[in-house]
Amino acid sequence: MTFKPTSYKLMNCGDGRIFDDAGWTLADPQGKNPALVRAVYEKKNFEVREDLDGFYRYADWLPVKRTLSNSCPPVTYKSRKLAEYLKLENLYITFSGYFPEIGASMQTCSFKETEAYSVCARLAADEKRVLVVASAGNTARAFAKVCSDNGIRLLLSIPEDNIQALWFDKPLNDCVKIIAAPKGADYYDAIALSDKVCESPAFLAEGGAKNIARRDGMGTTILSAVEKTGRIPDAYFQAIGSGTGTIAVWENNLRLIGDGRFGTHKMRLYPSQNDPFTIMYDSWKAGSRELLPLTPEDARIQASEIKAKVLSNRKPPYSLAGGVYDAVKDSRGDMYKISNDVLDRWKAGFLELEGIDIYSAAAVAVASLEEAVKDGSVKKDEVIMLNITGGGEKLAKSHKQVVYAVPDLVLDPALPSEEIINRVEKLF
Repeated sequence: MTFKPTSYKLMNCGDGRIFDDAGWTLADPQGKNPALVRAVYEKKNFEVREDLDGFYRYADWLPVKRTLSNSCPPVTYKSRKLAEYLKLENLYITFSGYFPEIGASMQTCSFKETEAYSVCARLAADEKRVLVVASAGNTARAFAKVCSDNGIRLLLSIPEDNIQALWFDKPLNDCVKIIAAPKGADYYDAIALSDKVCESPAFLAEGGAKNIARRDGMGTTILSAVEKTGRIPDAYFQAIGSGTGTIAVWENNLRLIGDGRFGTHKMRLYPSQNDPFTIMYDSWKAGSRELLPLTPEDARIQASEIKAKVLSNRKPPYSLAGGVYDAVKDSRGDMYKISNDVLDRWKAGFLELEGIDIYSAAAVAVASLEEAVKDGSVKKDEVIMLNITGGGEKLAKSHKQVVYAVPDLVLDPALPSEEIINRVEKLF
């Protein structure tokens, strides 16, 4: 069957201007103030595409030109044991990872696969430029898998300290190359390195939170939940590094309201961070739309202290129109911060109660739900969505051979752009 590209336009979240997508538009070219752009889909009703496999069952609300091989959707199920422990009657867990018992089979064990399958399918099949993605770990693994499986040229930029996150069940296709910022560098250093590479017209910046495909891919988590429950949840819990996933479910919540069949309410958003890396939590609690000051030195120290390393983005899309601040405020939500000790308790607790290992970031989300129950933010009979953004790695690794990727180049981001570009272009 020939796939027909999804029909949509773009909207400036700051001033509401509607305009056409030039193919890889990341911002409104006429925008006067910082703002995300949002996809406005021609199809207004939420319907599952039973004619499409895996993740692409949600293609009507994905800005994609094609479908790719080996995708899997998030899986939502009603919790029994965790719900009983927290005394909640309608707790639904949306699980992105490897948990065959419930039908979840994401090979990289992370909901970052939802981003990668959407972003890479937004690319035209004849795209000549090399896609560039900066990541602290899980995103890199997901994009590497998707691009390797589908023959899409990709350059990953990661901190060398995070190279252990790049594990796979088979060696990567030669179309995927990896550069790394040296030991002691953080995620922001990897971004700085990728920015210099993208000064060359031979490379295409993926765009991060600004890419509608990344957000709408992550937004399939709430579509999975609504498909299971038949309604928009009352409250939503997720740990955040950039907050892109929280923005994504808010945007799909608004689309679902436009449909009208699943409720007309906005679910309260409760994103959480790993203490002490709490730049968004601190800014939110201070009532500040602008991020509070955080020096690179302090950010690196804080990032080194948290166990959920993927939650250490020091320049998240918080302040701009359509960003995290707007999402949480519009939903009448709140934020939580969770210590390493509590995180560890819930990694063990979730395994005991729900029967699967989860990542540290996901444990932060579980802990924040416990806090919300304790402080009365959620009621026991409300429909609650808990976004478990990654899990099953131990199980997955026990089921297969594991190979680890190594960087093709280690580059200091302080090097001149010309030297970095020259060395990276030789990889392709």
